[in-house]
Amino acid sequence: MTDPQETLFEVRDGVAWLTFNRPEARNAMTFSMYARLEGLCKQVNDDNSVRVMILRGAGGKAFVSGTDISQFRNFSTHEQALTYEATMDRVFNALEDVAVPTIAAIQGACTGGGAGIAAACDLRVGAPSARFGFPIARTLGNTLSTRNFARLAGLIGVARTKELILLAKLMDGEEMKSIGLLNELTSEENLYTRAEEMAQTLMEHAPITLRTTKQTLNRVLRHWQPPSDSAHVIEAYTSVDFREGVEAFLSKRKPRWQGK
Repeated sequence: MTDPQETLFEVRDGVAWLTFNRPEARNAMTFSMYARLEGLCKQVNDDNSVRVMILRGAGGKAFVSGTDISQFRNFSTHEQALTYEATMDRVFNALEDVAVPTIAAIQGACTGGGAGIAAACDLRVGAPSARFGFPIARTLGNTLSTRNFARLAGLIGVARTKELILLAKLMDGEEMKSIGLLNELTSEENLYTRAEEMAQTLMEHAPITLRTTKQTLNRVLRHWQPPSDSAHVIEAYTSVDFREGVEAFLSKRKPRWQGK
């Protein structure tokens, strides 16, 4: 069942504020939170009063630290693996396709599913504490969907994407800004003020220009995406290593990889 308190939503003066609200879990996403995110994206599209949407994490320690790993404990079948990545693609596509500009206001952990959410936004403003990455090569041993690889490569290039995934690297705010992943780097205390100021600038601009720019560039990105191949998803999520990664993560120990 979806708990609306885990994903807060309000509209103030044309700006929709979506807050991931599980600070005790560094805003790790449950499956129901992903479902609510998708639903709120559709709600924004149906509300003509909304001109910009800002996404943020509660608690000051994380934007979103990824998917709640405990939900992977019972993963064992091809269908579960494919359903999960298909869900991620659907949710992130819904966010990418929001008709109005979206801004991710990032401080703290922005990892795994959180990095996917931020990448699907149009603009990103961050604080020095921001940490962006998909450290799955040293934590869970899973993989990304073809769509998510394509989106990330479209943002930062293939070489940077390989560096990020293969080295399980976490970029800090300065590095995010230096490669263009952040549109702006600001102080921790000024983060939401700058995000709102950016929203105010956007609301002064022509809505049709903003909407058609988003739509056209999204089509360009999706044209770059190769035909989806699910074999890599099945291999990763049904592997012995993935089960080991999940248990190691939840036990707070280093995983023992076997390559199978």
